[in-house]
Amino acid sequence: MLRHSPFFQLYLARLREFIRQPARIFWVYGFPMLLAIVLGYAFQSRPPAPVEVDVVAGPARAGIEEAVAAHNARLADAGSASLGATSGVILHVHPEAEALNRLRTGRTPVVVMPEEDGGFSYRYDPTRPESAAARRAVDEVLQRAAGRVDPIATRDVLVTEPGSRYIDFLIPGLIGLNAMGGGLWGVGFFLVNMRIAKLLKCFVATPMPRRDFLGAILAARLTFLLPDLAVLLLLGVLAFHMPIRGSLALVILLDVVGALAFAGLGLLIASRASTTETVSGLMNLVMLPMWLLSGVFFSADRFPAVVQPIIQALPLTQLVGGLRLVLLEGAGLGRFEVARALAILAAWAVGTFWLALRLFKWS
Repeated sequence: MLRHSPFFQLYLARLREFIRQPARIFWVYGFPMLLAIVLGYAFQSRPPAPVEVDVVAGPARAGIEEAVAAHNARLADAGSASLGATSGVILHVHPEAEALNRLRTGRTPVVVMPEEDGGFSYRYDPTRPESAAARRAVDEVLQRAAGRVDPIATRDVLVTEPGSRYIDFLIPGLIGLNAMGGGLWGVGFFLVNMRIAKLLKCFVATPMPRRDFLGAILAARLTFLLPDLAVLLLLGVLAFHMPIRGSLALVILLDVVGALAFAGLGLLIASRASTTETVSGLMNLVMLPMWLLSGVFFSADRFPAVVQPIIQALPLTQLVGGLRLVLLEGAGLGRFEVARALAILAAWAVGTFWLALRLFKWS
């Protein structure tokens, strides 16, 4: 009977061990919720913040202050709805040495310096997006004050509907991160700890097949996965009105296949590791590139084309990309990108499990 099988008893033991450790419950379920709530509210739709710039003290500063005051007054009179993403400007006047020191230490995005010919120069770091944006904003104000007129009329149409916001982009990324963390740490670290405690050698002396032992660990991981997926989806839908435009069954399938791929990676990493230092280093070596490259917090398309084949081969890239296609675009299994994501994840799962089982050592 199933209840007396080694697989079932090992599976129950794994569940009991998880439930009896509140810290694990927090990191598996509580921390992703907390991260989603904090980032969701941090990047929620709100009027653009004023641009703060430094101005070098001197006679010409009065003209800059008048231009900025007139700009801010127009914003207040017209209202943010008609001016779209236009933001106000806040000036901070400092002596030249102090202003440049503030720029060097990152306390201001741009310094406006009056020139002898009546013009202005902008000191800023072009690699900082906020500096380039602040430079454009203050230059627009000063050019308009000098009489520049746009040749054509334009208007801003702000798109803040569900599906286009940062929180909608973020939730699938967090689901992918949880699948990766649970597969690697929940499988790999658990096995190494058992090897260090000499528990794996005890299992060798029993008539239990290896497939029951490893299968129970995998089954427990998949059991923890589904509530985790439900928690994040419910948070996105109820708290942030995130749309679910595709099939929930396909979302679950992607998450399960992705979890199998990461569980295989965890098993492969733990197949020979015999110390916590070794397995921790290997885990970070595998996870860190995917944290940075796989498009969890920003699009992976920002990286150069030469590294895109490597990025697209990573399992987290395919899992997160597939989830976004299904959840936000309503893509189905017939769409090439979704089918490709499933195929790559399945290849990772099969390949890593096959290799791990060949390399796995009990001691």
